[in-house]
Amino acid sequence: MGSLQLFHSFSLSVSPATNLHRPLNKGRVNASLNMDVEAPNPLKLKSNGSNEVIEEEAKFIVGSYARSPVVLSSGKGCKLYDPEGREFLDCAAGIAVNALGHGDPDWVRAVTEQANILTHVSNAYYTIPQVELAKRLVGNSFADRVFFTNSGTEANEAAIKFSRKFQRFIHPDNKQPATEFITFTNSFHGRTMGALALTSKEHYRSPFEPVMPGVTFLEYGNIHAAIDLIRNGMIAAVFVEPVQGEGGIYSATKEFLQALRSACDDAGSLLVFDEVQCGLGRTGYLWAHEAYGVFPDMMTLAKPLAGGLPIGATLVTERVASAIAHGDHGSTFAGSPLVCSAAISVFNKIANPSFLSSISKKGDYMKELLNQKLGGNPHVKEIRGWGLMIGIELDVSASPLVDACRNSGLIVLTAGKGNVVRLVPPLIISEEELKHAAEILHECLPALDNSN
Repeated sequence: MGSLQLFHSFSLSVSPATNLHRPLNKGRVNASLNMDVEAPNPLKLKSNGSNEVIEEEAKFIVGSYARSPVVLSSGKGCKLYDPEGREFLDCAAGIAVNALGHGDPDWVRAVTEQANILTHVSNAYYTIPQVELAKRLVGNSFADRVFFTNSGTEANEAAIKFSRKFQRFIHPDNKQPATEFITFTNSFHGRTMGALALTSKEHYRSPFEPVMPGVTFLEYGNIHAAIDLIRNGMIAAVFVEPVQGEGGIYSATKEFLQALRSACDDAGSLLVFDEVQCGLGRTGYLWAHEAYGVFPDMMTLAKPLAGGLPIGATLVTERVASAIAHGDHGSTFAGSPLVCSAAISVFNKIANPSFLSSISKKGDYMKELLNQKLGGNPHVKEIRGWGLMIGIELDVSASPLVDACRNSGLIVLTAGKGNVVRLVPPLIISEEELKHAAEILHECLPALDNSN
């Protein structure tokens, strides 16, 4: 039991066994259970040091993660702390998840109040928070309806299924309706088998092949190749990230997305925008595609939506939704009252125009700082991004710089082929904190020379 010890003394009495076979409205079962339990001591539960946690993780958890050698035990705002009390400035936000940082008071209040009311009942019943969140998403987007999931990869799985069902629905007499998909280089759509098939990195797919067939990868931004393939009439849907996150912080052009929209309309294919990472304020727009004036048939969301609790959403037009019947898809946990209440608190803050404006302003400020402090370094090829989704492309591996930053109290991520430093801090980060992050990055640049 480790540091938590339970001391039991039982007093159990049950009426005669014959009573157990009587109808419930006539028989009685009397039971009493008296237990003396030592109250859990939060300090004891959190007393394990970093080295002990790392050693125990290696014993008990499947080794699918190459974790950084740091244990994070608490957080507040944009700061994280390890068990020894060391402080880190968080510019990763749980991989673009903790949009409101750690311990946002309104988020905490929403979660704790809903936990005291109702946490989960399944989608066999109606729940109020789910409907209220759906109303907000529909009321602030192109979409007419929402399907809730538990993650980004599940949101994309739903979009895959909806695409194929849609093609069968609108072509009921076609024995071979469109079932294939287009996605692009540097794409990342998830780890489950359908979304994995849409993800470009071969080393993610190869250990699990055969994955879903019928997927073609085209060069991100190649208009002519996309139009030619869409015109063949076999493409159920085109999946594209308006701004690629895992792929290296690459932004689509307006011409590219417009061409995809037009070609899909002509051929009857669906256009799906994956905004799992770039959506919900990250770029300074509520939805990244708003900046282009191009709108999809479906959009997938996840990461920041519930501020750290697991959620995903597939937003669809009425035309797509009309193809989906009872039983076509489902989820036990998705859209629970607890998670949706958390998401409502997040959405209400981020959707505020002044909040979105602050993201754009802070993003411009950070890119200007980075160009001043890092732009002259020979290893820095480009600094790019929108809002608080920023990439620093290097001519060498970014890992030594990421490691040096962490050792100096700054948490950042890699992206692309491992040569991009990715900054996706909480959207509440201050300019003072951004300045501190830029200073640490500058101070740690020599790590790139030392590694070579």
